Formats: sequence, structure tokens, C-alpha cells
Amino acid sequence: MSALGLGLIAAMCWGLHDILVRQVSQRAPLMASLMIVLVAGSVLQAALMLGTGAIAPVALEAAAYAALSGVFFLVASISLYGAFQRGPVRLVAPIIASYPVLSVGWAAFSGAAVSGLDWLAVLAIIAGVSVVAALSTDEAADTPPAGRTNVYALIASVGFAGTFAIGQVATEMASDLPVILITRLVSIALLAALMILRRLPFNPGRSAVPVLIAMGCLDGIALMAVLSAGGLPNAQYAAVAASVFGLLTIVMAWAFLRERMGVAQWAGCLVAFAGIGYLAL
Repeated sequence: MSALGLGLIAAMCWGLHDILVRQVSQRAPLMASLMIVLVAGSVLQAALMLGTGAIAPVALEAAAYAALSGVFFLVASISLYGAFQRGPVRLVAPIIASYPVLSVGWAAFSGAAVSGLDWLAVLAIIAGVSVVAALSTDEAADTPPAGRTNVYALIASVGFAGTFAIGQVATEMASDLPVILITRLVSIALLAALMILRRLPFNPGRSAVPVLIAMGCLDGIALMAVLSAGGLPNAQYAAVAASVFGLLTIVMAWAFLRERMGVAQWAGCLVAFAGIGYLAL
């Protein structure tokens, strides 16, 4: 499968993930929720590794990159949850969705061939996602001041770009599933240490656990899809395609939750997918 195909799988999973996060973000502790999500995704991945026999040693250098990717992933995840908890979606989603600029910029800096038309396609994807999110009306009127929300969203954007770039370097050096499991386990260990130091609860509430487990499985599949593209041509485009998750969240809310979408939002969808279509050529 191509890097773009893996990125679209990730986008679909993260889009469903964000549909579910609406059910728990306002009533469950943020850190406890994130812990369940990370653990559930890791259990799923470990089961896949055992079932497929994909257990292989990881060289020290690859493990180091995987661990660093885990640090970025935890920072990105905490910031993402914090930003969406504060809202609104139309403010947060476009900032987070801008991370492909960093991903493609890093790829170009590392020697990958990125043409001017490729850059235009990436910017079209970001613009399309931003239009769809900016015109979304699914948020409460009473929201906290935007300053800190913007900071959280920007940190999440940088965190995801770092996660994908560094994680793909690791998967180029070693088998992808063991590398990605290291990334997740490092995130879990650091989050547990942070929660213990801050004396935060580990129990998100019984009613939230089933939804969080489902979110963890979706998150696990999505992260595996993006990082597994590390050995493929144009691996950076997996991260680009995955960035449409915010757009897909809103489209799925229209399809399944009967939320409204305007003509301009549909136009944004067309622009974003036109950009993806060009990159797939």
C-alpha cells in the first residue's frame, strides 16, 4: 500500500476517534482518559505482533528514535486533548491540521524531492481542512480564552510533525511494529510518571472506559499506519493525508449524527481531496 493510502486509513481512524472523544472529553479526567487510550492501543498492537509473529529485535539507534518519537507523541496527545477540551473546533482544528507543512518541510530538508506543485497540493489540503473546521458550528458559546487554546493546538501540531518524522526514521531502521510499540510504551511510562508526580487520578470513570478502549484501538491503528510508511516512497505524504482527520470528523458527524454541512464546507472537502488526488498521481 502507498504512503497516501496508509495516511487515509489513519485519517479515517482518527476521524472516528474524534467523534468518540466528544462523548467523554467534557466528563472524564483528561490524563486518565489518555492513559486508557494509550494502553488500549498498545494491547491491540501487542496482540497483532503475537498473532503475526512480527517480533524482532530493535537496534539501539532505532530504539532511541522510537523513544524520542514517543516523547513527541505524548506531548502532542496531551496538547490535542487539552485544546479540544477547551475548544472551539473551528479554532483548534485548523492549527493542528497545519502540521503537514512541518512534515513536508522536514522531508525536503532531509533531501526528499518536493516540487512546487507538491507544496501547492499540501497547502490545498490544509486550506480545505481549515475551511471545513472554521465553518463548523458544533461548539458551546461559553469557551475559555483563546490564547492558551492556541498554544495547546500549536504544540500539538509540532508534536505530531515530530512524532511522524522521527518515528518514520525509526521504522526505516527496524521492523515497524516493534518500533511503534516502543513509541507507545515510552508515552505510557512518561504519562504514568507525570500522573503520579501530580497525584492525578487513573480512573476515568466506569461509563467512559468502553468508549476510551474503542478510541485506543482506533488511535493504535492510525499511528501504526502513519509510522509504517517510513520505508515507502514519499513517506511524508502519509502524515499529509492523515491530517484530513478533522475534515472527516465533521463529514462523519454529518453522515451519522445528522449535523449540518454548508456548501462552503463541501467545497473545502473537494479542495482537500483534490490535493490528495494530485499527490497520489
